[in-house]
Amino acid sequence: MFITTAGRTNDELKELAKEIAAELRVNYIDRKKRSISQLQQLQHDSCIVVYKERLELFPLGESEPFFFHPSSAMFRIKRLLRGEHDPFVEVCQLTKGMSFLDCTLGLASDSIVASYQVGDKGKIVGLEAEKYLSYVVQNGLKKWSTDIHEINEAMRRIEVCHAHCFSYLKMLPNESFDVVYLDPMFEETITESVSIQPLTKIANYELFQPIWIEEALRVAKKRVVLKDHYLSDRFNQFGFKIIPRKTAKFHFGYIDK
Repeated sequence: MFITTAGRTNDELKELAKEIAAELRVNYIDRKKRSISQLQQLQHDSCIVVYKERLELFPLGESEPFFFHPSSAMFRIKRLLRGEHDPFVEVCQLTKGMSFLDCTLGLASDSIVASYQVGDKGKIVGLEAEKYLSYVVQNGLKKWSTDIHEINEAMRRIEVCHAHCFSYLKMLPNESFDVVYLDPMFEETITESVSIQPLTKIANYELFQPIWIEEALRVAKKRVVLKDHYLSDRFNQFGFKIIPRKTAKFHFGYIDK
């Protein structure tokens, strides 16, 4: 990984890029009017490009970058504000003041919705195993601004941790969070979702292990929730009660304590 700036840059942006490079302990490369593909060919590595408004992550060999955006959380929270329902909120049984652990943060869309639902008295922690994805999402949650106050506040409340879910779960005491949520990255996720296709080179496809569910159940106070492709056998394999969704490619399953 290396850090560079937007093509049109200034001293302030360069200093910010150098600070980010130092924080991540990677090299800063001066842009010098070169294209991203030229820099990547020289460095043989992925890069993060620093813009005034956001960070863009270019995996090596990908022409399209990944950058944080609230994605589906925007229209989902708007629906909740109108008093409509959200299947994720319902299966997690989220209410004000609850605690929620997202073991597979990704774009953080579900965590943003969860943060809105539990409010400022609740607690949301999101785990992301991929270091640079974690950094870009954390930065975006702090800086992205919409015209809806409730969404901005929901994003700011999320605590992002660069950690593998199993390692993190093992460190937690029993019943640390009301809900533990798992939404693993699999090939179906990448294929179906245009917004995360640039992550194909850095996505974590680690196979699900039974011990993960055991730890999740130990840490959860009320419920463990799994989101997976409708063709997945993981629901039955690990004993989740499935909530089928006729028009959706992904279903939810849960195990109550």
